Amino acid sequence: MKEKYIVALAGNPNVGKSTIFNSLTGMHQHTGNWTGKTVANATGKCIIKDKEFSFIDIPGTYSIMSNSEEEEIARDYICFGNPDVTIVVVDATCLERNLNLVFQIMEITDNIIVCVNLLDEAKKKKIKVNLKKLQKLLGVPVVGTIARDKKTLENLKNTIYKVCNEEIIPNPNGIKYTSKIENNITLLEEKLIEIYGEDKVSKKLYRWIAIKLIDGEEKILSSIQKNLNINLQNQDIKEYLSNIKYELKKEDISENNFKDKVVSDIMKKAEDITQDVCTFENKDYGARDRKIDRILTSKTFGIPIMILFLGVIFWITIVGANYPSNLLFNMFNWIQDKLIIFADYIHCPQWISNMLIGGVYQTLTWIVAVMLPPMAIFFPLFTILEDLGYLPRIAFNMDGFFKKACCSGKQMITMCMGVTMW
Repeated sequence: MKEKYIVALAGNPNVGKSTIFNSLTGMHQHTGNWTGKTVANATGKCIIKDKEFSFIDIPGTYSIMSNSEEEEIARDYICFGNPDVTIVVVDATCLERNLNLVFQIMEITDNIIVCVNLLDEAKKKKIKVNLKKLQKLLGVPVVGTIARDKKTLENLKNTIYKVCNEEIIPNPNGIKYTSKIENNITLLEEKLIEIYGEDKVSKKLYRWIAIKLIDGEEKILSSIQKNLNINLQNQDIKEYLSNIKYELKKEDISENNFKDKVVSDIMKKAEDITQDVCTFENKDYGARDRKIDRILTSKTFGIPIMILFLGVIFWITIVGANYPSNLLFNMFNWIQDKLIIFADYIHCPQWISNMLIGGVYQTLTWIVAVMLPPMAIFFPLFTILEDLGYLPRIAFNMDGFFKKACCSGKQMITMCMGVTMW
């Protein structure tokens, strides 16, 4: 057994992934940026049974098929970062949507642990998840957790240790697509193995590469060539791929709809498994949320309500910040007067006192007095909106507008923060 292991934490946004990461790693964390990217990363260490485990908090993503920066980072790290185990955190209250990512990651690696989080929220909504049955259907270890309760994380830590120690060997029951797609994936996979050999990459990864070749997504293919040192422009591959696409086209499957058919098969399996393992005592547990959505995301009321909410937050932030700002200014000015008197008392040269007091001290205190109060008010208010689930609805409302500028509705949240700071 090795002395050090790398564990990747993946999952959809807002499933408690970062809370689990923080609970596991405690204060042994480091935050930085992915190489060449502006997206932040978090790494941390944890000791389990005298072995060191490094945890990598991958950006939250709904899919690793898309092209946003976060999704590219998540995909590339899982594919090419070679973690010893990948933990996929899923939300127990909406398992079907989360299993989409689980099955996508299963196409890349076998060493997966599925962490079913938010069991407390599921209990409130009277949703029961049969974890043992889910584990049997997926073929990988499944652990139930409540991220804020460290006691529930002990089982997760033990499972991580056992998977790394090969006491537990995951055997994922991955997706089998429609026969025509599946047969052609297998043919292309065998051709790749024939050309590059079985030692180049794993058989599972060859299958994933075959899927991406048929899909034809340039960014993913470029990453594969760069990170795996495989020449996908090989003439034999191009000719073979052309024949496969021709055969698929006879079945009305082209590059334009191939991904849709693949995702459709994934979601169908996710739906079937969810129906098998989840029991809903209250069939209409999501009725209240749907009623709220019909108002907050409607074309008629969605934008006005959003403007009203944000307007109130900006007003509270701007007006409310004036009072603590004045208090801080008065306190810092009083201290400044005392520092000037002290500088005169010790006969400090005027150019030094001007530089230190009138320059460094005054600049620093002005920044604190101006910036700290609005930040101290705005961020807690925004956190409340996030906990209430309103921020994703804002992103949904603005997505159409932002797409016209080749952006995502999620950037509305960043823009709000920037406007407040300005």
